Amino acid sequence: MAKDRNADADFKGPVRRILIAVLLFALTAIFLIWRIDSPRIERFRAAFIDRVVPNMDWALMPVTKVVGMVEGFQSYARIYEQNQELRRELQQMKAWKEAAVQLEQQNAKLLAQNQVRLDPKLTSVSGVVLADAGSPFRQSVLLNVGSRDGIVDGWATMDGLGLVGRISGVGQTTARVILLTDASSRIPVTIQPSGQKAMLVGDNSPAPPVEFLEAPEQVRPGDRVISSGDGGVFPAGLLVGQVELGTDRRQRVRLAADYERLSFLRVLRSHPAEQITDSGALVVPPADLPAAEPVPATGNGEAADG
Repeated sequence: MAKDRNADADFKGPVRRILIAVLLFALTAIFLIWRIDSPRIERFRAAFIDRVVPNMDWALMPVTKVVGMVEGFQSYARIYEQNQELRRELQQMKAWKEAAVQLEQQNAKLLAQNQVRLDPKLTSVSGVVLADAGSPFRQSVLLNVGSRDGIVDGWATMDGLGLVGRISGVGQTTARVILLTDASSRIPVTIQPSGQKAMLVGDNSPAPPVEFLEAPEQVRPGDRVISSGDGGVFPAGLLVGQVELGTDRRQRVRLAADYERLSFLRVLRSHPAEQITDSGALVVPPADLPAAEPVPATGNGEAADG
């Protein structure tokens, strides 16, 4: 038995060497064939590729899938990097937007301090907000101006951007402002450009609803809302906000005033309009017109023909 194992070992060695030699010869032949520049060899290479390569799709499919996965991963990595870059740019734009809004508000407040008037006859007194008495049941703030500064109940207050509320309660050195969002607030407004008259009714929400619209179908979100001046409550033309559609499908107003940053307010000195009681004084005849001459009458009592 030991002799047979040695014979098998002596047989496997020459076979292995022969196979290695054949493999080396085949590889050398393929290398030489692929390196030889001859029309006949070129036709042979083309025929060999046409015969072998189509039948090797099953072997190339894993390679193709792996290449596709690598390309997809690279594409995903590029998309992820672009997404992160867009997020950073969006964050920067939000910061710039916030800075722009703050600068706009600061500019409006500086204009308010300089008493830029909406009406040549309309002056204002600026007051600092001392306390915010906002609650679910009452929306108001306290100012450091009062009767010593000539403040009167009912005067309108603004923050430099839009209408905030009205004076309701005046002390010697302080005054209370009822905000437009308070449930007791009712002001007449005009919606532009349709010219609709309505009533802005506070309901303790950031966007009070608009009621008593004559033609609600003519009002669109984004329409400008200003005070109408009806009833002599507020001067006409004060900016209130813009119309928006609430979650309850009601027409509401997004207020122009920034209620989250009320640092000081302008109290507008509004004076009641002059009341006209004598209707006869409306039309006065010009003083320079000559009086009408009487027409002479004839004998039969009729006016003579001219």
